[in-house]
Amino acid sequence: MTAEPFFMVATLLFSLGLIGLISRRNLFVVYMSIELMLSSVNLLLLTFSRLHGTMGGSVMVLLMIAVIAAEAALFLAMIIQLVRSRRSVDSDDFAQLKQTKEPL
Repeated sequence: MTAEPFFMVATLLFSLGLIGLISRRNLFVVYMSIELMLSSVNLLLLTFSRLHGTMGGSVMVLLMIAVIAAEAALFLAMIIQLVRSRRSVDSDDFAQLKQTKEPL
């Protein structure tokens, strides 16, 4: 089997994730879009690993899955804490959380 279908699926997944990241304001949708983009990168790594006949890409994907799981736990915990304090999941409500530096 050729690699082109995998490249097309990965491109489609990454494009959908990017569109969701840019167009949505709900924090959960933004998080799911980021995860979709990371999954497309994993698919590309596995495809290249399979094409070259090495295990390097597979090992990287396993490590990335472990990091993504830890990132998911932290991100969801932060979203839950922000929702409890602000009563909203709209990302525009959190713009005032940015810290500004005062001039010297």
